[in-house]
Amino acid sequence: MKALLFSAQGRIGRGQFWKGVVLSTLAMLVVLTVANLILAQFVPNEASDDGGFKATGAAAIPMVLANFAVIGLFAWSSICLGIKRFHDRGKPGIWVLISFVPIIGGIWYLIETGFLKGTDGANAYGPDPLAGSLPAGALAAAR
Repeated sequence: MKALLFSAQGRIGRGQFWKGVVLSTLAMLVVLTVANLILAQFVPNEASDDGGFKATGAAAIPMVLANFAVIGLFAWSSICLGIKRFHDRGKPGIWVLISFVPIIGGIWYLIETGFLKGTDGANAYGPDPLAGSLPAGALAAAR
């Protein structure tokens, strides 16, 4: 799992990409929720109008740092997943930057990484991630 989420080396197929996206998103949500609930017990805060809590000033620093750390890990894992998908498509990892272009870039990134099949066989970034994992007849259908 560590290699899937935190390494930019190699290639992954669409299934591994979506598995990584779902797992990292769920993990981020759980960790953020638990961390904020725990920190809310120790950080001076007050009830807000919507039923939540509000920490202001220096008291908010631990919460801000914890949230930035978790979101930073999530961002890194998302970048690594994207790089490996672009590698599978035979493109350099720098293509993940297309996701920062408003609207068009996000749509292009989603189509490239989430829906288009990778290159058949080995390419400059490594062996085919699906080679050997399926029977020979099922390989074409899985891509």
